[in-house]
Amino acid sequence: MAEQQVVSWARGESGVFEVELARPPANALGIPLLDGLDAAIDAAEAAGDVKVMIISSRIAGIFAAGADIKHMATADIVGFTEYGDRVRAVNDRLASAPWLSIAAVDGLALGGGLELAMACTLRVSGPNAKFGLPEVKLGLIPGAGGTQRLPRLVGRSRALDIMLTARQVDAEEAERIGLVDRLVEGDVLAAARELAAELTGPSLPAQLAVVRTVDASFDTPLAQGARYEVDQISELFSDGEASEGIAAFVEKRRPNFR
Repeated sequence: MAEQQVVSWARGESGVFEVELARPPANALGIPLLDGLDAAIDAAEAAGDVKVMIISSRIAGIFAAGADIKHMATADIVGFTEYGDRVRAVNDRLASAPWLSIAAVDGLALGGGLELAMACTLRVSGPNAKFGLPEVKLGLIPGAGGTQRLPRLVGRSRALDIMLTARQVDAEEAERIGLVDRLVEGDVLAAARELAAELTGPSLPAQLAVVRTVDASFDTPLAQGARYEVDQISELFSDGEASEGIAAFVEKRRPNFR
């Protein structure tokens, strides 16, 4: 188990890479935790064979409860902007990483904590998890991707309801509206590992192409998105993934994906 201050990580089997947050009492997204997340992503990139990253918390009842308010309170406008840029940069690194990611949420995911979870490809939740973006109570708005990622997950009206009221969404509602992908009654980390095992079987380049193409659908007209879809398919043939998958199917063998 490698460790960088309050974030630890370990390489699992079949390309699964587990990251654990542990900054008591609430995993506030201060500089130590952000440094640790950057270091964990660096380690995953150096490993070179990561297919799925799981992010979880060691603190009972908490995934991450938001930004580091004490740090924000001591910052001037320049420092505040730099801090926001830093949080956003970590989330963007995670969202654009060359692997899939799962947030295993078994407690509070509020503010920056929810923004971190939304930067992951998928979210697995326990029944006691709660989600929210309460920044308007501080006279602010979500500033690390929340105003952009939440509407893409749950739609404009639901996103506005959550952000304007600053209310907390329970796990059942989160699953119903699409904020959570899987809701489990038992061990959330075990369920995330099971999902990771499912994700490691197919072609990772094809999976990443699916994510890129779906994301493009939110920002492009249908015809342009369909053209992008064709481009992604052509690329998968060019790099050999599609050819290998089709050949393996015909030959009734397991594909040797990259």
